[in-house]
Amino acid sequence: MSETPHADAYKPAEIARLIESAGVAKAALPLAQMFVLAMLAGAFIGFGAAAYTMVMTGVDPGYGPARMLGGVVFSLGLILVIVGGAELFTGNALMVMAAVEGKITRRQLLRNWAVVYAGNLVGAASLGLAFGLTGLLDGPMGETAVKIAGAKASLPVFEAVMRGALCNALVCLAVWLTFAARTVAGKILAILWPITGFVLLGLEHSVANMYFFPQGWAAGAAPDLARAAGNLFWVTFGNILGGAGGVALAYRFAYLGPRP
Repeated sequence: MSETPHADAYKPAEIARLIESAGVAKAALPLAQMFVLAMLAGAFIGFGAAAYTMVMTGVDPGYGPARMLGGVVFSLGLILVIVGGAELFTGNALMVMAAVEGKITRRQLLRNWAVVYAGNLVGAASLGLAFGLTGLLDGPMGETAVKIAGAKASLPVFEAVMRGALCNALVCLAVWLTFAARTVAGKILAILWPITGFVLLGLEHSVANMYFFPQGWAAGAAPDLARAAGNLFWVTFGNILGGAGGVALAYRFAYLGPRP
């Protein structure tokens, strides 16, 4: 029997090169295209966050099995980003691999991060406010949305940083694993478990929070822009630490570093 060519998953060293090439392509995107793709990613993550909000409605938010189901439905967001094609700030932490290798400049990296972060914010916040016009937040789902926003706004700084770092380590690992897969089904399965894990554990994702705060305000929570901005700042800082430092640099050293 003849063997099916390229049936196996990509090996880690191959994934490292693929991610490096993807970083070069992302850095070269025209500004308008980059921003639109970032807005789409923000909305995609928002849809996952909205589904999570509904799943957590009517249950104890500290109950493990319910949180696990919430993580499964939240995975919708990254599935849409990866399979549909969009630019997500947290996943783009992996572009550090291309920057360290000298394939893109520091300026190109920061340009991408700034534009994508802004686009994610516009997309996620717009969707959160749009849900306020659907009537879905007028009942129990709205009560859950208010509780979620309040809990995130009251998170201490150190906890926000650490939860952000651990969250994006799992998000970037999910993205890393999707590069190993050669099929859409394989990419979806690669996304499912790391994302479910971070939601189950109560970790913090900056782009998801860009949706959760406006959703809470649309549901009737008193807007507190200072506390929301503080949460986003520290969670974003943690996301960069966990994704760029914890995953990207470690894998770059392991697979793209100097060879004897």
